[in-house]
Amino acid sequence: MNLVIVSNRVARAKPNEPMTGGLAAALLPVVEKSGAIWVGSSGRVRDGNQKEPFAEIEALGEGALAMLDLPAAHYGGYYEGFANSALWPALHSRADLIRASEEDYASYREVNAFMARALLRFQKPDSMFWIQDYHFLTLAAELRDLGITQPIGLFMHTPWPARAVIAGVPHHRAVIEAMLAYDLVGFQTDEDCENFLSYAQLDLGLVVHDGVVISQHGRTRAEVFPIGIDPQKFSQLAAKAVTHPDVSRLRRSLNGEALAIGVDRLDYSKGLVNRIKAFDRMWTLQPQLKRAASLLQIATPSRGAIEAYGNLQSELAKLVSDVNGVHGEVDWTPIRYLNKGFGQAVLAGLYRTAQVGVVTPLQDGMNLVAKEYVAAQNPENPGVLVLSKFAGAANELDTALLVNPHDIDGMARTIATALSMPLTERRMRWEAMMAKLRSGTIQQWFADFIDALQDSQLDKGPLGPVMADAPTRWPLRSVNNGARYHH
Repeated sequence: MNLVIVSNRVARAKPNEPMTGGLAAALLPVVEKSGAIWVGSSGRVRDGNQKEPFAEIEALGEGALAMLDLPAAHYGGYYEGFANSALWPALHSRADLIRASEEDYASYREVNAFMARALLRFQKPDSMFWIQDYHFLTLAAELRDLGITQPIGLFMHTPWPARAVIAGVPHHRAVIEAMLAYDLVGFQTDEDCENFLSYAQLDLGLVVHDGVVISQHGRTRAEVFPIGIDPQKFSQLAAKAVTHPDVSRLRRSLNGEALAIGVDRLDYSKGLVNRIKAFDRMWTLQPQLKRAASLLQIATPSRGAIEAYGNLQSELAKLVSDVNGVHGEVDWTPIRYLNKGFGQAVLAGLYRTAQVGVVTPLQDGMNLVAKEYVAAQNPENPGVLVLSKFAGAANELDTALLVNPHDIDGMARTIATALSMPLTERRMRWEAMMAKLRSGTIQQWFADFIDALQDSQLDKGPLGPVMADAPTRWPLRSVNNGARYHH
């Protein structure tokens, strides 16, 4: 098997450098051990029409990274435009933030077509293509147009919203029809999968049978694969990180007070404003917790060129300043707020130092920070995870303290409960969560998806009796409403 993994960006595995997100942290170990080639943007763009997409290739363990310079004329419309100003808000159920022009959509299709041409050089008879996330929803349709018949799978790291929300995306029908060129589409939760199948059945009028959609492309299986981490590796990182200068400085600075930690990309889906308000409320309602408990909030900036992100950064900085101004004292700062990332090794040590992990997104596909926080704990004296019930991780980590991130007072009370939880209860909750992490590792996620993708080829035979109710005539090509966005 020759596995080709595709994502928007490729992360390099430098041990002490900040990770750019959960996807990077998840895929690097998989590529190193499986011999896969991971293809994505280099982060650079190139002018002019490249006849042959340029790829810079470097080895990574058993596998390799291939970095492409994407076309300058279309990168902005593809990335900041359609992917992150139309699809991302919709996928996180923020239809009010959807912004996209016709040019953005055209650029999204162009970059998907460009990536398809670039992937031809990595194609072998035994290739399988595994595409990651919402940047490349139409990539399989482009690959099929180029004659690729091998298995192509898509995994959605984000949630998939209700039909009415995805219908707010311009060209949603064309995009989802193109997605049906994938053999397998993987989701984080049952709800995400059901939302997708519901759209295919009710909005596209297609036959859906036992998780399989029948379309002009043949069969597409939709299935749930909750992503995991390597809990053993993370636990070892956390134990070693105790001596790291950043971690030991943090411990010394606490003077015995309890610490809560939040680690997020600076994104409106992460519920950061509500989280800060919950801590403000907690110190107001329970002033005895002043000086007794503080918050370390790490919020790594991202997508600063998009208006909604710039606004959030300003709002959050002001809010933290206000809360610190009200509750702080000359020798105590309630919220330490850092706009920078940390490498996995340091993060593991910071998680272990904190008595409470606060993961309260308004909506999240999975949220690997929740899993990392649990894995990093000292088994003898574990911390408590406060987790949004709207994170995919809540389906597995059900012995965390689950909260509604829209309920500020409720969150304030739950954080206070976490800070005072007795050791016996903390251990019981932690052990139950660790058992879930050990049974659903990143390695298991990888193996399950690849097995299902290989099996999807068995579905390629005659369409059989399930086709009886299907439309008798398929449109020849409805993916782009008849338009093609190729060079």
